Amino acid sequence: MKKILNHILREKRRGQLAVELLVLAAIVITLIGGFVSLAASFLNLSVRAQNEAQALAIAEAGIEYYKWHLAYSSQDFTDGTGQAGPYVHTYYNKNGSAIGQFSLNIAAPSSGSTIVTITSTGSVNADPSVKKIITVRLGVPSFAQYAWVLNSAVEFGSTAQVYGTIYSNNGVHFDGVAHNLVESALTTYTDPDNGLTEWAVYTDGPPADPRPTTTLSSQPGIFLAGRSLGVPAIDFAGITQDLAAIKTLAQASGTYYASSSAKGWDLALTTTTFSLYKVTATSSAPHNCTNADNQSSWDLWSISTESLYATGTIPQNGNMFFEDNLWVRGHINGVRVTIASGRFPANQSTYSNITVNNSITYGNFNGTDTIALISQNNINVGYNVDNDLVIDAALMAQNGWIGRYYYSSNCGSSYIRNSLTTYGIMGTNLRSAFNYGTSGFTTRTYNYDANLLYSPPPSFPLTTNGYQLISWQELQ
Repeated sequence: MKKILNHILREKRRGQLAVELLVLAAIVITLIGGFVSLAASFLNLSVRAQNEAQALAIAEAGIEYYKWHLAYSSQDFTDGTGQAGPYVHTYYNKNGSAIGQFSLNIAAPSSGSTIVTITSTGSVNADPSVKKIITVRLGVPSFAQYAWVLNSAVEFGSTAQVYGTIYSNNGVHFDGVAHNLVESALTTYTDPDNGLTEWAVYTDGPPADPRPTTTLSSQPGIFLAGRSLGVPAIDFAGITQDLAAIKTLAQASGTYYASSSAKGWDLALTTTTFSLYKVTATSSAPHNCTNADNQSSWDLWSISTESLYATGTIPQNGNMFFEDNLWVRGHINGVRVTIASGRFPANQSTYSNITVNNSITYGNFNGTDTIALISQNNINVGYNVDNDLVIDAALMAQNGWIGRYYYSSNCGSSYIRNSLTTYGIMGTNLRSAFNYGTSGFTTRTYNYDANLLYSPPPSFPLTTNGYQLISWQELQ
């Protein structure tokens, strides 16, 4: 009987062991299955991540392709097709095998802007469900990227306040406060005022900068954003072509005016309209009011008599051209306009000038309102000028200067004025001057209009034909 019981117990233990083994085997199989599933998931994730990285690279290739396209055809926003997009291109690997494609959507610049928006969608053949989308904004900078851009040496006095970048192809002597960069294409230059070799951007402080070759200090109280020397030069000569283009566009819009056969034209802006006057006589200088500084083209540049010639609306294409000397004044609201003066064929002895004696103002400061004054020669501020003169405009003097002549106290009480405030940019070929210590504007404040950087006034001169990256964003 005992043997039978022992046998039964042994059989029972064998059965329990078999059950335990079965349970253990089930657990092992479940774990192995889980590991296999996890490994498969990791593999799928890895493959998808690789496909996503490849799709992103393909999308970026689409952007680079169109940047290249614009480098050779800067005004083509239809991928050479003349048709609306999207524009789809096959993408090949280094072995010449097609592995995906990019699709481009291109938004051409709006009127008055140089900004083009490109959206590129990249996909891979291995998994069409994987897509990456990138959008970039590219723009061609104009002369309007600077608060001041000069082709000559210049001096800013101790009371000058400049908000925006100052650039010169020559040297800059700056003693005021520069709230942005001050740049020069040179590293050193001979200052025409003292005849000494100076750093291309320097100050007399206090404290005064050392002369080359002693290293410059930062001068944070004067150059709030620093200074740069030896930057690439800017070409002023091409502005002649821009003037000719503006003339053609003005002829097309009916806002081209030939010679006045008198002293010039006086353009008065009123919101979206204008009145044009023929200047029949200019003011003569009093007996003792003379060109004491022996300045070229010195005059009072002030109107004595005029007569109404025409009225009209600022054209939709925003281009107005006057083939004579021109005075400009007034106020705009809701328009973008470029007003140019020049005589063709271009000859130094007949270059025309623009004069601003009364304020020019905007109704909006968000980029909606812009004025450009582009002169073949000078942009003058005359003698009979507002005591507090405001000029909201981008000013460009191709061959001359932007400034006010020296008038002594013998000329009358207007020889010295209270303030000049500008909002826009100042571009001048020759040295500018608005203060001579005992003559001119007591305070000068130059404000930069950042809206002009990539949305300059119509037909405003560009510094380069190349597009530059403004923004990059991954949308998906």
